Amino acid sequence: MEVGVGIVGVGNVGSGTLQILAENARSIQEKLGFPLRVKAVCSRSIGSRVLPGLDESVLRTTDWREVINHPEVDIVAELIGGVGTAGQVIEGAFRAHKSVVTANKELMALRGAELWQSAIAGGVNLAMEASVAGGIPIHAVLREGIAGDRVMGLFGILNGTSNFILTEIERSNASFDSVLSEAQRLGYAEADPSADVDGLDARSKLAILAALAFGEKLTPADIFTEGIRRILPVDFDYAHQLRHTIRLLCSARQTSSGLLLSVRPCLVPFSTILANVKGAYNAIWVKGQYGEDTFYYGRGAGSTPTGVAVVSDLMKVAREIRFGSPDRVSPFAHERLGEYRPLPITEFESAYYVRFRVEDRPGIIATLAGILAKHKISLDAILQLPSENWRDLPFVLTTVPTKEQAIREAIAEMRTADFLLESPLAMPLERGF
Repeated sequence: MEVGVGIVGVGNVGSGTLQILAENARSIQEKLGFPLRVKAVCSRSIGSRVLPGLDESVLRTTDWREVINHPEVDIVAELIGGVGTAGQVIEGAFRAHKSVVTANKELMALRGAELWQSAIAGGVNLAMEASVAGGIPIHAVLREGIAGDRVMGLFGILNGTSNFILTEIERSNASFDSVLSEAQRLGYAEADPSADVDGLDARSKLAILAALAFGEKLTPADIFTEGIRRILPVDFDYAHQLRHTIRLLCSARQTSSGLLLSVRPCLVPFSTILANVKGAYNAIWVKGQYGEDTFYYGRGAGSTPTGVAVVSDLMKVAREIRFGSPDRVSPFAHERLGEYRPLPITEFESAYYVRFRVEDRPGIIATLAGILAKHKISLDAILQLPSENWRDLPFVLTTVPTKEQAIREAIAEMRTADFLLESPLAMPLERGF
């Protein structure tokens, strides 16, 4: 007996999913013991699309309601993204007693726990492996593979676009704007890159992973988030002097007081494996209380890597439909998620890299050091590369470990200095792996 699939959304991920279902159909059937068949496909541009592996019997429509109400569709794959129409598709599928597979990180971060309860109430399933890190099966790892451990920390590079931009700035010494333009030309970045370069995409993914790892329902807006727009090539020069590189790091730490979560550019030591994650790749480092360190690496996006995650979820849900599975495992790895707000980022403690751009004159270091001392922050090092442009001179101060609150207060006071060309840029020197 075959299981029927309906695809809503035939963009990058939808096209990859259809390609895999068509080209890998024999292997999928051998693994399942029965075929997965696409019965209906929805796209706003359905009339102009060439869709792989679909015969004339497959319904092609611009109305997603026709997909979820199709009598031969057992599983709906929601692959359109966003939170509006996508939410309606998933809710409509549940009302039609259809299980759902989704790649929608934004919606799952905002409403995933609520939608899972709707799935349970309707006696159907919700699977979302493709919502984080594309081709890396990190959901399955946290939900099943290391479920017996207690996660103490999770560190990830979860946005391939930002990682591509940072590694290209590092490699070519080019400006952020020029590398962003190249990323857009290559298709890594959207015309509006805000979700990627401002950390919002990574924030949604971290909210999902933190729910899986710690069993807490987290609102993405409660996660401290900074993007990468202010990173200059000279920041990599100084980072290299410190034997570090710079990455947009998603971090979640279990402390005695609660969870600390952030998405922000950080200095990562050369000695760590995360420093070698380059280009559009993703990686997640999980620290367990008992199993200790495990590391997961792969393509974080792309039509076929993400399509593999979608098809794998389709196969898992199809087995349930075919053979029955009364005890469904929550996609969030916990029977219920607690209602939680993370600790304020001001409680975070780290050594800091603080980069300044100044119009050079005597007494600048003394002034800045005095402000740091006033806030009980001790200097660790002063770094200044040779420069002939005294009207725009970059240099760096590093601190001993201190609270984020103190760094923020010191920088707020520094901003009033008339020799500064822009506000100082502070980044943690990550040493807590």
